[in-house]
Amino acid sequence: MASSVQNNRVSPPGYCGCCRTCNMWCWRAFKWLPVLLIVSIITWSYYAYVIQLCIFTIESTVQQCVYLVLYHVLLIMFAWSYWRTIFAEVKLIPDKYKLPESELEKLLAAESEDAQRNILENFAKELPIVTRTMSGSVRYCNRCVLVKPDRAHHCSICARCVLKMDHHCPWVNNCICFYNYKFFMLFLGYALFYCLFIMATCLPYFIKFWKGDFGTAASAGRYHIVFAFFVALMFAISLGSLFGYHCYLVANNRTTLEAFRAPMFRGGADKNGFSIGAFNNFKEVFGNSPNLWLVPIFTSLGDGCEFPVRREHQLQTFTTAQETHGYESMGTTRSRSDKDEHDTASSKHILEDINAPKIELKSTPIRTN
Repeated sequence: MASSVQNNRVSPPGYCGCCRTCNMWCWRAFKWLPVLLIVSIITWSYYAYVIQLCIFTIESTVQQCVYLVLYHVLLIMFAWSYWRTIFAEVKLIPDKYKLPESELEKLLAAESEDAQRNILENFAKELPIVTRTMSGSVRYCNRCVLVKPDRAHHCSICARCVLKMDHHCPWVNNCICFYNYKFFMLFLGYALFYCLFIMATCLPYFIKFWKGDFGTAASAGRYHIVFAFFVALMFAISLGSLFGYHCYLVANNRTTLEAFRAPMFRGGADKNGFSIGAFNNFKEVFGNSPNLWLVPIFTSLGDGCEFPVRREHQLQTFTTAQETHGYESMGTTRSRSDKDEHDTASSKHILEDINAPKIELKSTPIRTN
């Protein structure tokens, strides 16, 4: 552990800075290819559906208007969610989790793993973290030189630690994490309905094409509509399975990483450690305002560093539903200093009750006739 606290890679001889810069820009451009592919497919589907189907093929004006309105509503919501997923601001982990220079020097100078573990434990005792490594020590990132908050992981592609990391998605060229998970869910949902809508409205014309009775539509237009049906069907199958899986994760308050490896607490691994009930799990991602659940606006609860946990994993003092309302009422951790102040106040209150003057109640005998 001590030998890998910081990784300082040395470039091979003859490797100039220009080559490094060129490779960096080539890699950045390469990562945008999946996004460009999706944008190209959406652009072509717009031409196939709006131009070839609605304008050139459908003869009823009312049917054209209904199809065009519904199509553009789904397309706008789908594109908006996709845009927010790609360009969501993924903030850095707060500085309080980063080791200062003095602590880092102690960590580098430590001669054993036990000494390193003690240093990290002393530093992290003021941090609201409840998860641990498989060995029971504090989760520490030697690349970012920080103690990992709960549910945070290091992304090798983004080259940094990410709060509540779910996975790195090449189709959005971004990490799916605390800051854009709601957008990602809406992107999957609207994309699925977008494909299902194209399938349902193109199906009658696909059947006509199959029977050889496609009307007076041009030859090229037929194939655009038929191909749009097959492409929508292919994407609907993959999106349906992916969207269903992430709905399951939201209902159980898990990330993709936690689904493969359960988070480790002091009492052991628990895949349901962050689950606080299906509806509360849903609100943790989509927020408390039902009016904004289907809109790609950030409404997720919390700050991405602290999360409610099940009662048996609550390392510190937790607030109760009777004391507060909202997100903290689900069981947000308090820091150790807050816990000490709370315990001191409680002890003082108990002592005051003990030292309070006692009032003796004299009973009056009841006369009986």
